[in-house]
Order: sequence, then C-alpha cells, then structure tokens
Amino acid sequence: MDRPLDITIIGAGVIGCAVARELSRYHLRVAVAEAHPDLFGGTSARNSGVIHAGFHNAPGSLMARLCVEGNRLFSDLTAHLDVPMRRTGKLVVGFDEEDRAHLLSMLERGRRNGVPGLKLMGRDELRKLAPAVAGEFALYSASTGIVDPFQWTWALAENAAQNGVRFLFSSPLTAAVRQDGLWALTVGSHTLYSRWVINCAGLFSDKVAALLGLTGYEIYPCRGEYFLLDERLSSLLPLPAYPVPNYRTGGLGIHLTPTLEGNILIGPSTEYIDGPTDWRTTAPTQDMLLREGRRIFPSLSRSDCIRAFAGVRPKLTGPDRGGYDDFVICRREDVSPRVIHLIGIESPGLTASVPIAREVIRLLGLTESLVERADFDPIRQRPMSLRHLGPAAQARLIADNPDHGEIVCRCRTITRADVAAALSGPLPARTLTGLKYRCGAMMGRCQGGYCQTRLVALMEELAGIPREQLLYGPAGSRLFAGKVRDV
Repeated sequence: MDRPLDITIIGAGVIGCAVARELSRYHLRVAVAEAHPDLFGGTSARNSGVIHAGFHNAPGSLMARLCVEGNRLFSDLTAHLDVPMRRTGKLVVGFDEEDRAHLLSMLERGRRNGVPGLKLMGRDELRKLAPAVAGEFALYSASTGIVDPFQWTWALAENAAQNGVRFLFSSPLTAAVRQDGLWALTVGSHTLYSRWVINCAGLFSDKVAALLGLTGYEIYPCRGEYFLLDERLSSLLPLPAYPVPNYRTGGLGIHLTPTLEGNILIGPSTEYIDGPTDWRTTAPTQDMLLREGRRIFPSLSRSDCIRAFAGVRPKLTGPDRGGYDDFVICRREDVSPRVIHLIGIESPGLTASVPIAREVIRLLGLTESLVERADFDPIRQRPMSLRHLGPAAQARLIADNPDHGEIVCRCRTITRADVAAALSGPLPARTLTGLKYRCGAMMGRCQGGYCQTRLVALMEELAGIPREQLLYGPAGSRLFAGKVRDV
C-alpha cells in the first residue's frame, strides 16, 4: 500500500465485517486484518444465529440499546444484503411459580428496554403454538428471529469489499508502534501504516488492546457446546424455545433453536476455559445437553444428533462472578490515540452488529470529518442457487449453465455452480470450512461424508489450491500429505 490507510480494522468476525461495511459508506481507505486464513474463524461461525429482542439485557445498558436497535433494523438490512432470516418469535418456558416470577421480571425488563410484542401465555396457548414443547406457561417474544450467521457475516464482508475495503487474511496483529502520527502495524507478513485502528478482535480484543496501549481489560473465554439435530425434526419446533435463564452462570440456559435449513440446535452449555481457541466437545457436557434439552423437548433422542460443535464467548466477567458486563466501545486518547476499542462483545453481538458499527462511526466522527460517498452501493446479491427455485426456474437455470445440474452435495442439493460461486467473487473461499459456510455443502445429514472429497477436488480444479496446501479451517489444519488416488 503506497499511501497510509485511514483505518485498519483488526478482526473479520461479524463485528469487524459490520464496521467495515458501514465505514465503506465514506471516503476512507479501509483495510481489515484477520488472523485466520478465511472468514468464519471464530465465534461468528459458532453461535445460535438468533436475532435477539433485547429483554435479557440490563435496562440502560449499551448492550440493551444496541440489541433492540439491531433487531428493529434486521429485516431491512437482510433484504439489502440478500441474507435469509425469519421472524419466528421465541418462547421462554416456565414450570413453577419461581419461574413465573422470573418471567414477569423479564417482561418488565423488556418493556423498559422498548422491546415490542412481549406477552405471557398459558399452557393451552403454548401447546397450540409449539405442541412438542413442554412447560406450564411461557414468555412469548414476537420480534425474535433467526438468521444464517454464516451468510450474514459473509454478506457484510462481501458488501464491504464491493465498496472498496481490502481484506488481509492470515494476518494477526503482532506489533503496533506510533510513528509520525500514524500506527505502524505488523499484521502477518505485512506492515500497514494507518491513521486509525479499530479493535474488533473478539476473543483476543484484550490482547490487541494491550498492544495498542490500553491495559486493564481481560477476556475470560467461556465455551458453549451444541448438538445439531437432523432435519426430520424440523416440524416439531417452529421457533426457539428457552428455559428460564440463570444469569449468574453467564448464559441463557440450554435452549433449542431451529435453523433456516430445518435443523435444530441444542445448547449452548456454559463452561469457563483456559484458552480462547479450545473448541473441544466433551462427553459429560453432551450428556447434559440431552438431559436439559429433554426438559422442554421431551421427544429428543441421541439418535437425532448428527453433529456436535462448540463456540467460545469473549466474556468480561470471570467464573468467580459470572453473569454479564456491558459492551465496551471506547476511545482512550491518553493511552491509545486514534484507536476505538470493542471489547467483550458477546451475545447479542450478532443482533447488534450494525448498530455497534454505527456507534464506532459516531465516536470516529467526534474528531474526523466523514464525507459520504455518492457511489456507495448498499445492495449485495448472493449467488443464484438451484435449491432456492421451483422446477421451471431450475430447468431454465440448468439450460443456461449446466453446472447447476451437477449435484455435489446431495443432502443440501448443492451444485458445482454453487461451489464455483463460493470460490469466486470479492471474497472467495480459501479453506474448506470457508467454502462450507458460503455455499452450505457438508452441512446436511451426512456432514460431508459424500461431498467432502468432491469439494476438495473442485477447490483444486477451480481455485488452483493444491490439495497438499488446502486447509480445513485454521492455520496448520492441512488435510493431505499427498495424492492417494483420484476421486
């Protein structure tokens, strides 16, 4: 880069991508430095995909205000970015009078936060809405929804790239020095000179803050394990169902959440861990997920589970205290000049991602003159896919491009054309999980048993990535030492 950047964003999770997209509205030179080789390297790819309403968050908190605002904006934003979402509503289920008291407290908290569409419902109304969900009564939230978190993150990043933002992958921040009014940033093999830095490093935001001069914060990694259930159960759960949460533990309890593809998620658990990248799943926690899941979904069977995975929350409250602290979005010019820090952005960070980005721009605008671009394009279209069309439209699509007729992933009807689209465009997939989350292959019942080798061959053929260099996901996750046979 021959001229200094105006802004460098550290981290390409959902928050970093939202900040990048919102900054691309202005006449600014912006780059995003991401430690992982592709998108989807951390928490943004390992969550429930719920568009929260805002009744769990403390009244008056930044977390509550930005969550409610994000929920309100989500329908228009996903329409602009062509991301699937659905306003399902949500149930928080109770069984006894202690639960009822908690639900009344949540109802009042939601009303103070300005959450619309909240009401208590009795057993008959609960059974009518969700016959397979157990409970004596429930708090119903009409504005809660579900979104594909992979598509949401990809869309934000891709729209930012379409509007001129540069993304640098495999580029962790390792050093930062002030030189002549600029930040000299060592990110991977690059040295970037930037007037401003925005810390969106998620699980590493405390360490990045320290590199940039701001100390005193500590992220406590908190692992949440999930089960993914088979699509055949989709008709039994039309909306997310939660237990009454124990806020002391730092989570919202073991809940069940439908996905847009028809699967159901059970989880997450809550377990403080030592390392921010410990994505293990464990037998005792898996047993607990099933046991707790059956409280509100009695028909649940272990044979319904097709995959287990884990995510890690970047919490600002440690295991001795639990619970939640508010989002930290701050400037500290005395110790960290021309840096905006975002620290401890856990749930509902996905819901609040765009309002968080706009809060960053508000702070930036206190000292910067931000000029909007007349040519900013807020519209992004995802690639056309055979599985989203009816028979007549499918036939026309295949006639136009025969690659749409070659099925690569049987479970999800993902075609060669879908894979090719994910391997091209402004931010093409460069890892196997990056491809998976963009096009949806390997996410059906067989979890890649049929299609994974075919995807590897297509990445080699279409993207020119030799199989010996192909990464499953993070750095060091090579899959092959050499060629065994043709597939």
